[in-house]
Amino acid sequence: MPLIDLIEKEFRVINSIRLILVACWLGAALFFSVVVAPAAFGVLRSFALPNASEIAGAIVNRSLGVVNVSGFVIGLIALLSGLVLRNSTSRGLWLVLQSISLLVLTIATAVGHWIIAARIHALRAASQLRIDQLAPDDPTKIAFDSLHGYSVQALGIAMIAALVAILAIVRSFKN
Repeated sequence: MPLIDLIEKEFRVINSIRLILVACWLGAALFFSVVVAPAAFGVLRSFALPNASEIAGAIVNRSLGVVNVSGFVIGLIALLSGLVLRNSTSRGLWLVLQSISLLVLTIATAVGHWIIAARIHALRAASQLRIDQLAPDDPTKIAFDSLHGYSVQALGIAMIAALVAILAIVRSFKN
C-alpha cells in the first residue's frame, strides 16, 4: 500500500471519529434543550410541589453541566486533532471553517459552564429565598434571569457552531 493511500486512510478514520463525536454532542445538546429541560419543569410542576421549579432547576443544571463539559472536551479534541490533520488532505476554507466553529463550540461551552453556571450557582447560594419566590423586580431575580438568558445563548451558539463544524468536516471528505 503506497504511503499516500495510508495517510489518506488515517485521515478519513480520524475525521470520521471527529465527525461522530461532534454529531453525538450536538444530538445530546439538542435532546437536552428540546426534551430534558422542558420535561423536568413540566413534570415536576404538574405535581404542584412548592419547590418544583427548584428541583427541576437542579436537574437541568446538573444535566447542562454534563452537556457543557462534554462539549468543551469534544470541541477541544476535535479542534486539536483537526490541527494535526491540517497537513493532510484537509485544506483551505473548510479547514479554517472547521477550526473556527470548533473553537467557538469549545469557548461557548466553557463560558456556559465555568462562568455563567458558576455565577448562577453563586446567586442561588447567596439568595435568602428560592429564585422562583423572588419578586420580578428583585435584583437577584433580575440577575438570575439575565444569566439564564446568557446560558441559553451560549448553548445555542455552541450548537450552531457544532452544526457548522459537522458540515465543514463532511465537506472535507470530498477534498
